[in-house]
Amino acid sequence: MTAIRLLTILALAATAGLAGCGRKAALDTPYQAALDAREAAEDEGKPVPPTPAPPVRDRPFILDGLIQ
Repeated sequence: MTAIRLLTILALAATAGLAGCGRKAALDTPYQAALDAREAAEDEGKPVPPTPAPPVRDRPFILDGLIQ
């Protein structure tokens, strides 16, 4: 097996492996995840976690435009 064929197979395997990573949904903030956990615990009759503190106001950063 030549080096080019081996590298091609490894590249295809890496591409296929990375294609399945991640979640196809919007990301949850930690605050929203804590609220969802409280709601789920109430629905299931389990002990309810403490109420999360609301998030502080988001302050924009000069480089935010690069990732939005």
